[in-house]
Amino acid sequence: MAEETKILVLGPTGAIGRHIVWASVKAGHPTFALVRKNGVAIPKPTLITAANPESKEQLLESYQKSGVTLLEGDINDHASLVKAIKQVDVVICAAGRLLIEDQVKIIAAIKEAGNAKKFFPSEFGLDVDRHDALEPVREVFEEKAKIRRLIEEAGIPYTYLCCHAFTGYFMRNLSQLDTTVPPRDKVYIQGDGNVKGAYITEADVGTYTVKAAADSRTLNKAFHIRLPKNYLTFNEVVSLWEKKIGKTLERIYVPEEKVIEQIKVSSFPNNYLLALYHSQQIRGDAVYEIDPAKDVEAYELYPDVKYTTVDEYLNQFV
Repeated sequence: MAEETKILVLGPTGAIGRHIVWASVKAGHPTFALVRKNGVAIPKPTLITAANPESKEQLLESYQKSGVTLLEGDINDHASLVKAIKQVDVVICAAGRLLIEDQVKIIAAIKEAGNAKKFFPSEFGLDVDRHDALEPVREVFEEKAKIRRLIEEAGIPYTYLCCHAFTGYFMRNLSQLDTTVPPRDKVYIQGDGNVKGAYITEADVGTYTVKAAADSRTLNKAFHIRLPKNYLTFNEVVSLWEKKIGKTLERIYVPEEKVIEQIKVSSFPNNYLLALYHSQQIRGDAVYEIDPAKDVEAYELYPDVKYTTVDEYLNQFV
């Protein structure tokens, strides 16, 4: 691809979309954001309290001042989608989980436009073709996997981004429910705490997404983000936190059968979060070997990117 890649972000004001937009602007790419005009807001279930202070209006104003081209449109408006896609090279969907299946409309628009060099469907989590997740997470992963198959059947060039665990979901409270800060007395750990997990800040997801967008080496590949200093067992994470606060926490290990029971009896969002934690911390869904024929590892492609380590991230809570 050319050094400057025209990037369109769908869902540009969400928790991940905003970071992709800013990363694209920072990298110097012509950046486009699809926004609804006077549209009806889609109710969104909340997993965590957003760590983004700007309102949608403030964010869009900041985008305009930074040179982002705002395009009026909607996933449900085929003509507006086609018109927007025809202006760019890469389409990145950062829509929320309630809109996963609606990506069939994006696929149709990309197919009609005929010019997109790469499509990133909305994934931004564990590899949906490599998981052993429980419900209610399994259903979402299966929806994302179906979108992958439709993209492939349509012959659309793609990159599947597998960034695993956001620090906002897993690290801001050390995966403890109903709290927004890390514990200082006791910590509940699923399983034995010795399974590797992969953690990343939302801002770094934006950086790596934009890197992959402008790189032909990620074409028709799954792009895996497992950063060396953030590829940790949960026991290692807790030890980092203990060192910072100068205190040893009581570690309460929760066996898998107990975790599964908690998931079954909990309501949203706790059942969803517990299932996410279980997928990574017990089932080890971030532990696998990649296939060079269809996978690339982010750190191997971009070893010089300065990313935020879990150790650095936890400093804000001391």
